[in-house]
Parts: sequence; structure tokens; C-alpha cells
Amino acid sequence: MTAPAVRARRRPPATVSDEPRGVSRRSRSTRLRLAYALDRSLSRGPVALIGWLALLSAAVVMTGAAALVLLGLRPADAESLGVAEATWQALMRALDAGAVGADVGWPFRAVMLLVTIGGLFILSTLIGVLTTGIEGRLEQLRKGRSVVVEDGHSLILGWSPKALVILAELAVANENRSRPKVVVLADRDKVEMEDEIREQLGDQLGHTRVICRSGRPTSIADLAIASPATARSIVVVTPEDDHDDRFVLRALLALGDPSVRPRGCNHIVATLEDPANREVAEIIGGGDVRLLDVGDLIARITAQTCRQSGLSVVIHELLDFDGDEIYFAPAPSLDGRSWGEVLLAYEGASPIGLRRPDGTITLNPAADTVMAAGDDVIAIAADDDRVIPASAPVATPVEDHVVAVEPVTSPPERTLVLGWNDRGTVLLRNLDAYVPHGSTVHVVSNDVDVQPALADLAAELNTLALTAGTADITRRAVLEALDLARMDHVIILADAGAESRDAADTDTMITLLHLRDLAGRTDARFAVVTEVLDSRNRELLRTTSADDFIVSERLISLLMSQVSEAPDLQTVFAQLFDPSGSEIYLRPAEQYVLPDLSTPFSTVVAAASARGETAIGYRLIARADDPAAAYGVVVNPPRSGEVRLGAGDRVIVLADG
Repeated sequence: MTAPAVRARRRPPATVSDEPRGVSRRSRSTRLRLAYALDRSLSRGPVALIGWLALLSAAVVMTGAAALVLLGLRPADAESLGVAEATWQALMRALDAGAVGADVGWPFRAVMLLVTIGGLFILSTLIGVLTTGIEGRLEQLRKGRSVVVEDGHSLILGWSPKALVILAELAVANENRSRPKVVVLADRDKVEMEDEIREQLGDQLGHTRVICRSGRPTSIADLAIASPATARSIVVVTPEDDHDDRFVLRALLALGDPSVRPRGCNHIVATLEDPANREVAEIIGGGDVRLLDVGDLIARITAQTCRQSGLSVVIHELLDFDGDEIYFAPAPSLDGRSWGEVLLAYEGASPIGLRRPDGTITLNPAADTVMAAGDDVIAIAADDDRVIPASAPVATPVEDHVVAVEPVTSPPERTLVLGWNDRGTVLLRNLDAYVPHGSTVHVVSNDVDVQPALADLAAELNTLALTAGTADITRRAVLEALDLARMDHVIILADAGAESRDAADTDTMITLLHLRDLAGRTDARFAVVTEVLDSRNRELLRTTSADDFIVSERLISLLMSQVSEAPDLQTVFAQLFDPSGSEIYLRPAEQYVLPDLSTPFSTVVAAASARGETAIGYRLIARADDPAAAYGVVVNPPRSGEVRLGAGDRVIVLADG
């Protein structure tokens, strides 16, 4: 019978250890814990390492002091050293390497030398750690990745030339605020953005502080850097190369994340290139987002400004913050008053409408409309503190100076459109709602492929007779053959078929220069409205008269700035630029007051009110060529101020058609 095999006891595998023989397991464990703690402290950064260096320096000093006391070592001029004195001597050698040179006695020198060497090591390490930490922190700040700890700031997401315009406008709007701040988050280097802001805006920022951060506005993680939840308002700036609204939609999705920004904490302003994306953008943003259709707004503004000399100056005055703007202000003292009385209740402001408690906005209400409790007055003023009603009418109208209301007919208008793009269709439809019957429009485009679309559009128009042709509008001979002297309005649209935005703007510049020269040579009097795609090219053209208006995305930037400060202004401007609402008109002054008589502006206000209109200013034809006098345009004059209006002068009113 075979004996059972004996199973050998399995031993644990041998481990390789750097510890010498004779070192206890507890000692090894202690050393491992210390090494692990030191490694963790190094990974945590300079602050933790400085703490370890402080402990090490204390250990060196206390060890040196203990050696002096226990061994009875002392300087030659001292009888004995206590614990406190020994600690002080060791500390001085650790901090000052030169102190050891004066020591006497080799045992004392030896101990102090060791303390000095330990101090040198610790001090040099500390200097290196501090230098590395500071450089790392500066590099982090340069990259713009630190979290913004501000609140109540305006937040701009994205970067393009529009961002600079918005920054300049917000700086003006913030002049009466305490410590205003604007934060910019864009996928661009922080230093580059700061340099461009400094070069382009200079001192225009005033006391507004601009904080730049680098990151993708479409990233939830990067958005947290800019603290959108604590912002007063958010403006989404579309990059120059984005024409399909993808950036806007993704930014709205990121802003809708509850971890980044709770719903209802502020409002968002964004633009859309394609109106078809409005519905999905509203689904994403809900009631917090204010969307502006770029193409539609530019087309509407172009249709209005091309027909009325000086209207472009009025629109710029209302859109920028440098001058008079539109404000909402409560007026409980006017409860129960009629709108006709409200018009004469302000000296430094021009009422234009009412905002009801439910948010409904009515511009140019009927004169017998009564203000109710909770209504806000919508008024044009230099600042919101000017919208304060007086206890009594500020100036009594002179009834004898008011002209009786008579029906007025307008002659047909002739309009020439040079170039074509997607905005042209909206432009002509709006123009069709403004011009009298019998008016004509002639479109000349470089692209023969647009002719079928123009033929279909001609069948839709009611008051305009549309004709079209194909030619190179940059050729002087083509422009000379168009009989410019008979035209009332000329509109230059950017060429949709150009290779790039710069190429389209270059063709626009050539056409405009030819038109200006031909107008000067033939003494033709027509208003020119020019569309420029790149706002930076606007400065190359420069407006030469009130009838020479450059339309660009700068207008959209101004409008975004206004809506970011007051969200309900979106509704106000939408009504002002809508043919079916109350728009701004410049009408002959002789239809309102007797010519060449000095009268308070309240008389003009009363005369306009009798016609169902709201007067907001006037234009003097004698100053029509003076840019320093805003081409004769005066918006929001004081009610008691005397005016003398004569032939050729205009009254600026809000009216329905």
C-alpha cells in the first residue's frame, strides 16, 4: 500500500525590497506611509509642498537645537545654551548661511554647518517651488481658464467684429452703473482678445471692466467658467463663418443645461440667419431667449430708410446708447390721464407708447386712450432718470399755430435695386407695403439665374411694378445707361454669387463710388442705401450725407445691445420696423404748424396728436448737409423749447402708414 503523498505548504512569493536587513516591518510601513503622503502632496501642487518644506525646516532647526543642548555645545562667548537660545541659534544658521563663519569651536561649528546645509537645501527648494507655482498660475491666467467669480455681469458668448460693437455699446449703457463688468467667452486665445479690444476700443470702455476667458460656448464644461447663472444678460454672437445657425442652436442647448444656468434667471439674445430655425431655437430657449432675424431686419430697415431722407439718422439715434434711447418707466401719477395728456406731461422725454401689466406693448395709441394702474410709459430719453412726468403740462400748445388736418396724396416713387441676394425678396415685399400705387422698381443683377424668381415675385406685388435686367453693375457704362436722374431711391445689395464676403463688398464699393461720382456730375438727387456684409468695410465707405446710408450687421449688433439691456425692446423695434404697425416718418412741417413762426415744440406734439400720430422730433433742411449737426435731425427736443419750422423742414412722427 502506497503511502499518501505529503502536500507541501505553499509559501508566499518572495518580494523584492530596498530595505536593508534588520529594518522592522513597522519601520518599513511608517516609511511607506510617509512616502505616499509626500507623493500625494506633490500631486496636489505647490501649496502642499510648501507645507512639507515648513515641517522639514522645523525638524532641521529642532534637531540642531537638541544637539546643542544635549551635547552641551555653545559659542565661545556664551556660558551655556538653554532650549530657547539653542533654537534661535539653529534658526539663524538655517536662514543665513553667512552666520556660520563667525562660529568658534569645531564641535559647535560642525553642528551649525549641518543646520546651515539643511537650511540652504530647504530655502533653495522653496524658491523653486514658489517660482514654478507663480509661473504656472500666470500661465493658467494667460490661458483664460480660471472661473469668473463675478455676478450681475453682461456675458458675451462667441467672437466676431459684432462683439466689439456690443462691447462699446454696453460700456456707454453702463456709465451710470457702479463697477460694471462684461465677460467674454470665446474659442480664442485670451490675450489675443484682450489685445484686439484694447486696440479697437481704447478708452471707449470707460470704467467698464472686460474679463476675457477662453473656451467653447457650446461646451457645458467651458460655459461654467463664465458663470452664466449669475449674469444679468447673455448675448450669443455668431462667428463670421457660421451661416447656418449651428453655433447659436448648440450654444442655446448648452445654456439650457440646469447645471450651467437655471431657467428664468436671466435672458438670452441671439440672432438667426435662417428664419426656419426660429421654431427649434424657441423650443430650446423657451421664454428666456430673444431671437433676432438678421436678414428680415436688415431688409425692413433698408425698405424704410431708402424712402425718407434723414430716417437713417433717427434709427441710429434710437439704436445706439450714445444719445437718446427708448426706456420703460412707471408713471403712477398719470393714472387716469388720456394719451393726449401724457404726451405733454414730460419735458425731457418723448412718450411713444404704453406697456400694459400683462406685457402687451402698444405704440402710438389713440389720443383718448386712458392710462391704467400698472401701465408703463415707453419713452425716448437721454437716460432713464429723465422719464419723470411733471405735475402739470410743461408747455401749453399754441392752438393758432396748428394747421388744419387735410388729406395728403403722395406721388409714385421710382426705385432702382442694384445687385440681388436672399434679402431682396423681403425688401421688395416691405417696399410694396410702403410706396403709393403706380410706383416702380427696377432690379439689375449680375446673375441671370435670379430672373425667374424675380418674375414670380413681380406677380405677388400689389403697388410696385417690377422690372428686371442682367448686367455688370460695377461697370460705369451700365450705370450711366440707367437714367439715374429719374430715380428717387437707389439700393445696392451685396452680390450673393460673389466668391467671398470681401469680394461682394469690393463690388459694392465700386458701384457706390460710381454712383456718388455720377450724382455729383449730373446733380441727381436720389437716396442711396448700401448693404455691406462685413462691418469692418463700413469704415472704408463712410456716409457722406443723410441720404447715403450704409446698412451692415453693425445695426444688428446695436439692436442686440439694446435688447440685452431691456428684453421688451425686441417687441418695440419689431413694431417700428413692421409695415403693418406704427413706423417712423419724416413728414413736411407745413402739414402740422404754420411756417416760419416760433412756437414751443408742444404745439407740434399737439398737431401730430390731432392726426393720430406721435411727434418725437424734427429735421431742419438748412442743416441737412452738416454731419456735426446730425444732418439737421433733432430727436426728443424739450416740449417747452421754441422751434421755427419752414419750407423743406420735416416733423418726425410715429404713424400708421
